[in-house]
Amino acid sequence: MTDWLQPLVLETELALLRPLQVEDAPALVTAASDGRLWELWYTQVPDAHSVASYVADALQEQQLGRALPFAIIERASGQVVGTTRYCHADAANRRLEIGYTWYASRCQRTALNTQCKLALLQHAFETLGCIAVEFRTHWHNQQSRAAIARLGAKQDGVLRSHRLDPDGARRDTVVFSILDSEWPSVRKSLRHRLARHAEG
Repeated sequence: MTDWLQPLVLETELALLRPLQVEDAPALVTAASDGRLWELWYTQVPDAHSVASYVADALQEQQLGRALPFAIIERASGQVVGTTRYCHADAANRRLEIGYTWYASRCQRTALNTQCKLALLQHAFETLGCIAVEFRTHWHNQQSRAAIARLGAKQDGVLRSHRLDPDGARRDTVVFSILDSEWPSVRKSLRHRLARHAEG
């Protein structure tokens, strides 16, 4: 079932999510420069020196059938403003994670971000038939943890000393998930939030 994840384009009113390409590397660095996101020690955002390997690793995971990385394009400007991906895909058990997500600072906590999450979740549950969709983040990434909880995801637990950082520090990973039975309620909540954005 390595063909479970097929490259596709997801469209929203404000954004276009299309398959990530090697040629996107310079645009990703430009997007990450808005906020100098690579300086955040608790997350992985590429800079000019690491972006080539970052993209190569994502595309290799795609070739293995375990991931589907996207470049996020802002429709209004036509610019790449971030990236996200389906990852750790488990076709046999119909589970995947939405991860490696980051946006230029100006797009964080905006309707564009919410629309992208809605499109990704909708495809996962309604087309791929996922039983569960996971989100994972660093214990110290309070902003990400709060954003995941606002989606309606429930915290499953904390993987203690889950990974070793390049400097040898141990990372605790917080795991959240949304189940297929919860999706109708989560979808309603996200649509309501977007309607409030449009009104405000």
